[in-house]
Amino acid sequence: MGEQPKKSFFDKLKRGLFMTHTEIIEKVKESLTPDLPISQAAIDGLEEGLLGADVGAELSMALVERVERRVRDEKITRMERFTEVVREETRALIPQRKAATIEIAKARPFVILVVGVNGTGKTTTIAKLAARWKGEGKSVVLGAADTFRAAAIEQLQMWADRIGVPLVKHKAGSDPAAVAHDAVSAAKSRNADVVVIDTAGRLHNKSHLMQELSKIHRVIERELPGAPHETLLVIDGTTGQNGVSQAAAFLEAAKVTGMVVTKLDGTAKGGVILSIMRQFDIPVKFVGVGEAADDLIPFDPQAYVDTLFE
Repeated sequence: MGEQPKKSFFDKLKRGLFMTHTEIIEKVKESLTPDLPISQAAIDGLEEGLLGADVGAELSMALVERVERRVRDEKITRMERFTEVVREETRALIPQRKAATIEIAKARPFVILVVGVNGTGKTTTIAKLAARWKGEGKSVVLGAADTFRAAAIEQLQMWADRIGVPLVKHKAGSDPAAVAHDAVSAAKSRNADVVVIDTAGRLHNKSHLMQELSKIHRVIERELPGAPHETLLVIDGTTGQNGVSQAAAFLEAAKVTGMVVTKLDGTAKGGVILSIMRQFDIPVKFVGVGEAADDLIPFDPQAYVDTLFE
């Protein structure tokens, strides 16, 4: 029984990273000559592929330099050995982390804030998390605290109805902190396992965002000491390095504990996760690799590197 979920996980990751993997590896393959040493053209192809996959200039250059040295010193001729070296050198350049999980059993209710700009897949991510935990037999409450966009409340209500979980909401334009308070209060009274609160769908002003999130934190902490237990930042994988800039801004404004990178299946820019892992001390906890509820999968750094350069 143990093998099936693992195989399913790798299959999903492979499918989600197909476009990114192709962007990198095909550029190298185009420049290979069978049974001859890996040429400078192939090294250049690697660099072009890494940049095209939005790995970022600094990390791409560092990685290419290290790979080039190994290719020269070891006189590598085979593609399999070449990709093995790329994997080894990538791991050497990014922090070695184990897969980071969200342990909702640590508190009851376990309170999760979700932040990120509109359009990143934030609301869909919340729905997928809710569906995941409900499928595990947990009771879930949702809170619609992204109150400045009426469509966000309506979208979350649609998902709540579809999944079959309660949603706490106020009318559009109301105080996000009041919604967050009522969501936590409702979760307590229902003895729910987890409450997921949608918030901060805009980033027009960092100090304003900081004030809003600080207020939400204070209000939740008063209602439930020690909460919120997680703050997840959702980043759209298709935006590549722009997503990294967004992340930097949110990390200044919010006490982010984990990231979720969405829409990897629709982009060749999935190399951006390497950039995120290199640049930030915050772990990626989930990645979105498709439309289905179970296509939001826990992120495994080792499996990601293996799949990217397979």
